[in-house]
Amino acid sequence: MTTQTSELIAKDKQIAVPGETLATGMEFLPSNGTYRVNEKILANKLGVLNVDGKVLKIIAVSGRYFPRKGDVIIGKVVDLNFNGWRVNINCAYEAMLSVKDATSDFIRRGENLTKFFDINDYMVTQIVNVTSQNLVDLTLKGPGLKKLYGGRILEVNTHKVPRIIGKQGSMVSMIKEATGCKITVGQNGFIWISGSPDGEILATNVIKKIESESHQSGLTDKIKEYLDKNRVVPKQESQPQDEEKTEMPESDQE
Repeated sequence: MTTQTSELIAKDKQIAVPGETLATGMEFLPSNGTYRVNEKILANKLGVLNVDGKVLKIIAVSGRYFPRKGDVIIGKVVDLNFNGWRVNINCAYEAMLSVKDATSDFIRRGENLTKFFDINDYMVTQIVNVTSQNLVDLTLKGPGLKKLYGGRILEVNTHKVPRIIGKQGSMVSMIKEATGCKITVGQNGFIWISGSPDGEILATNVIKKIESESHQSGLTDKIKEYLDKNRVVPKQESQPQDEEKTEMPESDQE
C-alpha cells in the first residue's frame, strides 16, 4: 500500500470551513475541530486553523457560551426570590445563586435579599454544577469571587477569551499596565473594566481590537505597539493591583 506524502494544505491562522481538507498524510494529527478520513485531515466546524507542530485544530469564530463546572464567570442578576437570585451568564441556560452559596452571613427567613444583590448587579462567580436539565448552580464562596462595583461590562465572543487573556495572563496584564484599569475576564465572554474614563475607553478599544484581529499572526506585537502609542499610564507608574486573582484559561494561540 502506498503512503501519501504528508503536506499541509491550509495555512496557519487561515479561516477553515466544514469539510475542507487541511492536510494530507499520516504525519499530521487531528485535534479539536478536525477529523481524519483515510490520509486526509478535514475541518468539522467553521473557525481559524491553528497549527501547533504537526497537530491541527480549529478555533471557533462564533457561538454562545456553554457552561461547565468550575468555570469562573461574570453574571448579571436578572431576578430574585426567597431562595436566591437568577443570574444571566451569557448563555441559553438559567443560572441560580442560592442564599447559602452567596454569603456566609446568617440571613433570616424573609429578609430583603436586595441588601446583598439587587437586579442589574454584577458578580464574579463560579459554576459548581450543571444539571442534566441544563440548570446552572453558582457560588460566591472562593478566591476572587465577589460582587462588582462601578466600572463597565464589555461582552466579547467567548471563543476569543483565551486570546484576550494571553499565555499565563500576558495579554490582559499588558492592557492593565497601559490603561491603569482593573480588569476581570469571565470565561463566559463578560469582561469587567474599572478605572479612569480614559483608561476604560482604551481598555475597551484594545479588547475589541484583539477580538476582531485574533486570527492574525503577530498580534501581541501589534497590541503592544498600539498600547505604547495610546497608553494612559506612563511606563514608570505601576498599575493598580487587584485584591484577589482568579484563574482563567490561557491562550492556545501564539
